[in-house]
Amino acid sequence: MGIWFCAAETIVAVFFSPMESNDSYQHREARLTFLGTGTSTGVPVIGCSCKVCVSRDPRNQRLRSSILLETATTTLLVDAGPDLRQQSLRADLKKVDAVLYTHGHMDHVVGFDELRAFCWNRDSPLPMYANADCMEILRAMFSWAFAATNIYRGYIKPGPIVFEGEFRIDDWQITPLPVMHGAVDTNGFLFSREGTVSVAYIPDAKYVPEESMALIQGVDILILDALHYRSHPTHLNVEEALAVIEKAQPRQAFLTHCSHEIDHESLEKQLPVSVRVAYDNLILSL
Repeated sequence: MGIWFCAAETIVAVFFSPMESNDSYQHREARLTFLGTGTSTGVPVIGCSCKVCVSRDPRNQRLRSSILLETATTTLLVDAGPDLRQQSLRADLKKVDAVLYTHGHMDHVVGFDELRAFCWNRDSPLPMYANADCMEILRAMFSWAFAATNIYRGYIKPGPIVFEGEFRIDDWQITPLPVMHGAVDTNGFLFSREGTVSVAYIPDAKYVPEESMALIQGVDILILDALHYRSHPTHLNVEEALAVIEKAQPRQAFLTHCSHEIDHESLEKQLPVSVRVAYDNLILSL
């Protein structure tokens, strides 16, 4: 089984063998797309002329963090931030079968109304999975959408589902991964599916508790918060993220949720061969 990542016209095979053609995706398994890999400000940052913000390297242009998981039958969106419209158009996204929320911060939820585009052709509400705190935030911010008076077909129709433990969507087994990220109740997710490599996605964390570390031990792909080089009170920095990766021992790791203090090429040169810096529109065939 191979894992490939591609953007534009570049396709590079990494770390799992034997290598297989990316064209076989539609017939066999699944893929993951990084819709965004930036922190809450995005990159470039408004009004900033630092080296990264003016860089011509497209890998330094980061929309707010989000991923998409697709199989032949199911499309899962993880987080719906302020760039969702742009991300959807760029990825030619036609449908979303469910939305999973990591937490209720603005850069992960305020694309909520853009989800109406994925409700127009549905007869049932769009399932939205969140922990209790995040669901309360969604209901408060977008109360009109959850109200009984929201009857017009063109509007978003949320189907709220509060998770407390692992759950299934189609043939995906999904395990919430509680992490510490400031004062907000936050989760990553572990995705497992028969015939597909396992993926742990933790875009916002300062500390990964032992119970969550145990769940991601030896995972095939670990995608992890790495805000910048210096310390931050609510996010892992690069050094801290590498320490988590060393402890978890995934087969492959990707750093995400990066600020404009991270230059893609410069950081990649410093990383172990099994760790890469994710970038927008990077696709992994699983």
